[in-house]
Amino acid sequence: MAAFPTTARVAIIGGGAVGVSSLYHLALAGWRDCVLLERDELTAGSTWHAAGNVPTFSTSWSVMNMQRYSAGLYRGLAAAVDYPMNYHVTGSLRLAHGRERMREFERARGMGRRQGIGLETLGPEEIRPHYPFIETHDLAGALFDPDDGDIDPAQLTQALAKGARDGGATILRHTPATGVSRAGGEWIIHTPRGDIRAEIVVNAAGYQAQRVGEWFRPFGGRRVPMMVMSHQYMLTDEIEEIGAWSREAGRKLPLLRDVDSSYYLRQEKTGLNLGPYERNCRAHWATPEDPIPEDFSFQLFPDDLERLEWHMEDAMARVPILGRAGISRVINGPIPYAPDGLPLIGPMPGVPNAYEACVFTFGIAQAGGAGKVLAEWVTEGETEWDMWAVDPRRYTDYADHDYCVAKGKETYGHEYSMHFPRHTWPAGRDKRLSPLHDRLKTAGAVFGAYNGWERANWFAAPGDDLSEAATQTWGRSGPWEKRIREECETVRDGCGVIAISGFTRLALEGKGARAWLDGLTASRIPRPGRIGLLYFTDRRGRVMTEMSAIPRSDDEIWLITAAVAQWHDAELLRAGSPERIGVEDRSDKYECLLVTGPRSRAILSTLTDADLSAPWLSVREAAVAGRPAVLIRVSFAGELGWEVHCAASDAPNVWDALTGAGAKPFGMWALDSLRLEKGYRTWKGDLSTDYTALESGLERFLALEKAPDFPGKAALLAERARGPARSFVALTVDADDADAHSMATIWKSDEAVGEVTSGGWGYRVGASIALAMIRADLATPGTEVDVEIFGERRRAVVRERDPLWDPENLRLKA
Repeated sequence: MAAFPTTARVAIIGGGAVGVSSLYHLALAGWRDCVLLERDELTAGSTWHAAGNVPTFSTSWSVMNMQRYSAGLYRGLAAAVDYPMNYHVTGSLRLAHGRERMREFERARGMGRRQGIGLETLGPEEIRPHYPFIETHDLAGALFDPDDGDIDPAQLTQALAKGARDGGATILRHTPATGVSRAGGEWIIHTPRGDIRAEIVVNAAGYQAQRVGEWFRPFGGRRVPMMVMSHQYMLTDEIEEIGAWSREAGRKLPLLRDVDSSYYLRQEKTGLNLGPYERNCRAHWATPEDPIPEDFSFQLFPDDLERLEWHMEDAMARVPILGRAGISRVINGPIPYAPDGLPLIGPMPGVPNAYEACVFTFGIAQAGGAGKVLAEWVTEGETEWDMWAVDPRRYTDYADHDYCVAKGKETYGHEYSMHFPRHTWPAGRDKRLSPLHDRLKTAGAVFGAYNGWERANWFAAPGDDLSEAATQTWGRSGPWEKRIREECETVRDGCGVIAISGFTRLALEGKGARAWLDGLTASRIPRPGRIGLLYFTDRRGRVMTEMSAIPRSDDEIWLITAAVAQWHDAELLRAGSPERIGVEDRSDKYECLLVTGPRSRAILSTLTDADLSAPWLSVREAAVAGRPAVLIRVSFAGELGWEVHCAASDAPNVWDALTGAGAKPFGMWALDSLRLEKGYRTWKGDLSTDYTALESGLERFLALEKAPDFPGKAALLAERARGPARSFVALTVDADDADAHSMATIWKSDEAVGEVTSGGWGYRVGASIALAMIRADLATPGTEVDVEIFGERRRAVVRERDPLWDPENLRLKA
């Protein structure tokens, strides 16, 4: 028996498919001194009872990348590690009952083909040749995924384990981690067999991840945002017709998903596996009276089929031979859910040298890609694909226990639901309310959540249809369309005011703060009294984040960034800051009111004695409506305007004064339209680590020749010398009722040449706009391309590099 290891470079806690995949990929990266701890046998958590489906389908670009990688890895894994596996690539059919679902499928098809996945959309008459036992009379069509299939979860895990061991890694079964401590900048992982000292630790504890996460609270950690759902699937007896068909065809039936009825149906040997996602779902271990057991290895919940009756009846109507088979077994086991149903992969918020790879709802489909992503985080400090969609830092401290349970249940019940761009689910709302909330509500605000903060998306008028059905559309038209147009026209012709609650506000303070920050950013820091955009790049020159800097002195700098970037950007600053420099988060203390439009100076001048002739990008402290404020002459709407930053408690008085003087409220959706016309980028929309700062068209904000080196300087200088391969452009699109969506493919003839990063209608220019990344040689103004929008190629034209609206910034600088 091998000696118990007392040291390791990386220690992974949890021996499910994800933890073992992480270990395997660390070994592939050459990190041999790594250890995995499992309290029982490998797969003892959710892995052992997982159904083992391996879809590539996703409407998230990064999650699709991850699942595509998994499917490709699994196809060659048995040969790569010399371990036999049952992996059936059967293909799958997702059924559509109506036009909106088919549009979702067309969107996914376009994304998939851009990633090399051969997704196809089918008409109703094309379904039965793939699946002869199905009723199709009421269907609108289907999406066929040739790479979908199913795999034995235990065999997958053992194959990954063999590959990890062959690569030099160590797996300790029956070795539960019982806690962690710190010594000399390293982690001490405690077990009944002894302690292990490790540089890096990974929480891959599945549905036990929250319990493991509590060990890290004393070191800056937070409660892991998750809950646990009870998920049931049932296996039928053998069905003679399926056996006969399989013998003749020499393969299994494609996996069937009736997503509008919310279940999957898969061939299991010569029977069927039915797995519903029911609305009347059940959370487990969600209250103090029902705590998670210390050990639930290889255990299940009691059967609870009554709540699945509707789905069972619907499935039997869809595939009648199902109704002639008895149920041979029911699996009812725990599955962890983050509030949005996506896993947590990446740096553990607030904790040094610690990572998370946990809370996987679809752990088998995502394990391969998740191991790759986690290994990249650990070994490189960055990932090949931008993975913000699954980054643990996307949830901050608003994601408390009640929120996680409410959103987890909602997400489970809508697992297959369409995520329309203007529709929001109601659970878990009102977590963060500004002092302006009641005023906005009285004015007709329809709210959206931004890092938990409720902001007005648009303002409804009496009689507007606010029903859920009215918002479930991929098209531009909806009850909001007329109101957004009116709000944009108000900003264009008069004066609008918007409350942008929850901006991330970080104060960098300490001797030499400016000089230290200058070595971290690729941009030049403005002088005191001015505001400027700073871009932070990784060593590849890719954009990690954007912050607005307001220097107060060489030793004090205020930084403002996106609400959702709160923990991400704070950690970016804290990770390498010397002890003499502190980073204070003041996000909850202040409110921002953007006052903008050609009449903004006239209105604001009645409320302040500040010099409103100060130039664009100037910063002034002044009283507004008798309250202390900071006036910043900027406008994300691209019109004359000021951001009024004041104490949150003073915001109602300032709001009342502004609206009383004639400023009209507008919402976030109007602001999004206005910023598109100016070509202003959004974080994790147009700006991400998928693109370099030069590809993103940010050269005017960069100071590549400045003396202090910064991360990515060498890469950006080399890229500038050879020329970027891609260029950021604005397109106007001959769109129909739907504008270009994020990651829509751009075509030149029959060649894919780029993708849309964000799109929408510009009400000031009267055109559909797409901000996009395309091949550099096509970035010349006037070049015609096609944008694929829900399966249709729509003509688009590359516009001038100047903004579409007010290209000389005359209105902005008036």
